Amino acid sequence: MIVTDSEQRISDICAGWRKDGLTVGFVPTMGAFHKGHLSLVEIAAASSARVVVSIFVNPTQFGPDEDLDRYPVALEEDCRLLEELDVSAVFTPRVDVVYPEDFSTGVYVTGISEGLCGSVRPGHFNGVTTVCAVLFGIIKPDLAVFGMKDAQQLAVIRQMVSDLRMGIDIVAAPIVREPDGLAMSSRNQYLSADERKQACLISTGLEAALSLFQTGERNCELLRNAFLDTLKDAPKLRAQYVETVDPDTMLGVEIIENPVLLVVAVFAGKTRLIDNILIEPEV
Repeated sequence: MIVTDSEQRISDICAGWRKDGLTVGFVPTMGAFHKGHLSLVEIAAASSARVVVSIFVNPTQFGPDEDLDRYPVALEEDCRLLEELDVSAVFTPRVDVVYPEDFSTGVYVTGISEGLCGSVRPGHFNGVTTVCAVLFGIIKPDLAVFGMKDAQQLAVIRQMVSDLRMGIDIVAAPIVREPDGLAMSSRNQYLSADERKQACLISTGLEAALSLFQTGERNCELLRNAFLDTLKDAPKLRAQYVETVDPDTMLGVEIIENPVLLVVAVFAGKTRLIDNILIEPEV
């Protein structure tokens, strides 16, 4: 497995693979891997002859009061895990490689990025789309894998790739959960014992809303309330938003006639966790 922080080297390696007719799968990450990250790599490997993983904690997607300075870093362990999965190359660029001194371009996806996380984390998605555009330009992958836990991010990236005719297949990877249902996240390690115990109620609330839907309820307000009711006896949890949206446009939905995502952001103490569940009417 090749590990490099050189833009030129990783670009040349990927160009060589493409010249040899090999497909390149790409998984952009910020490191501190858990089983969810590794599932993205496995999906990329199943569809590509060569897999590249980037590890880069992107400063432009963090707000001034967010956790950039304490975001977990575990490069040596991350590389060990990737080598076990037969990853071909790991790209670990420095900040000045991704954003050189004369960098002056941003990629902005309007509309789809403006609600939900976009409304409470101003500038976040501009950072995500810009860094992904840079990394796509360096790697030039045939496909890239993103997790469905970050449902809005997935939709925003798909919109960018479509709008800019990047010719990259964006593959969605299912959410990977802990045994008690908590969606895996690098930020879970921030949780205290009490916060961690209560955080599993996030997935419990999503399942409660799904169960209500399965009894015939189609009013989204009542589904959202079912989720919130689950958190009432969890003093460590505070919902930031609970919304029902179209999975492709991220626009709000009030009556379910087509597939809908129930998307939530919940603070467990000071740690912000996101999750979602797809609610699909039978055809």
